Amino acid sequence: METFNHKLNAYIDSWMGPRDQRVRGMLLLDNYPPTFALTVMYLLIVWMGPKYMKHRQPYSCRAVMVFYNLGLTLLSFYMFYELVSAAWHGGYNFYCQNTHSAEEADIKVINVLWWYYFSKLIEFMDTFFFILRKNNHQITFLHLYHHASMLNIWWFVMNWIPCGHSYFGASLNSFIHVVMYSYYGLSAIPAIRPYLWWKKYITQLQLIQFFLTVTQTTLAVIWPCGFPIGWLYFQISYMFTLIILFMNFYIQTYKKSGSQRKHPQNSSLLSTNGHANGTPSTDFTAPKKLRVD
Repeated sequence: METFNHKLNAYIDSWMGPRDQRVRGMLLLDNYPPTFALTVMYLLIVWMGPKYMKHRQPYSCRAVMVFYNLGLTLLSFYMFYELVSAAWHGGYNFYCQNTHSAEEADIKVINVLWWYYFSKLIEFMDTFFFILRKNNHQITFLHLYHHASMLNIWWFVMNWIPCGHSYFGASLNSFIHVVMYSYYGLSAIPAIRPYLWWKKYITQLQLIQFFLTVTQTTLAVIWPCGFPIGWLYFQISYMFTLIILFMNFYIQTYKKSGSQRKHPQNSSLLSTNGHANGTPSTDFTAPKKLRVD
């Protein structure tokens, strides 16, 4: 196994260039196979889980979900605060920030971004809860694409560009996850659910996040500072895939469903029982709205 890891690392290094040595020894970062294997295991569970649950009663998971979502809310707030604080006090340039220009701030950002990378592994639980609760309609291509790709992308980010300009997208995403996971944690409590009003705006905030990230990344292309240009182009391209997928989700979920509520005779969606994200809705005329994260 060590020989395989050594050969794979050598191949990746020959293709990607030298790694950032400041992340050596950090959990899961020295070798790529564990991250890849965890992703394959995730996809296998997604494939086999619904088959296993097909003839079984769904699990409630309510108490676990409240704890899980609260934990991710707190972790996301920690990452958002620490990243913004490190960038602010470290004098990070908003337009472009290299990975070796603010030593103390860079180390702090690296440590926080490792937690950001690791949180993408924790977030696999989003899908597992869908399977256990038999909410398989929530497991969309967008959901799987986002979850499976982010863990792998951030393994490469942490090994080559673990600080500098990389902080911005992670900061925005951590803030969005504070809003999102607090919503899903509270929605698991039936008494609170009727008072939650901001679900629709979560997707709007996510789209704003993607556009801001594209804008800020483009600034680094226009006014370069030594941050690897190839990574900037990759981030812009990846953000556009998310914009397209999230825009489609938003239109399908909110725009078309709104039109269907006005003309229920044309809508088969209104035959649903008003469950959103696996939790009963108080509006029994509303169509199912998929969770997107």
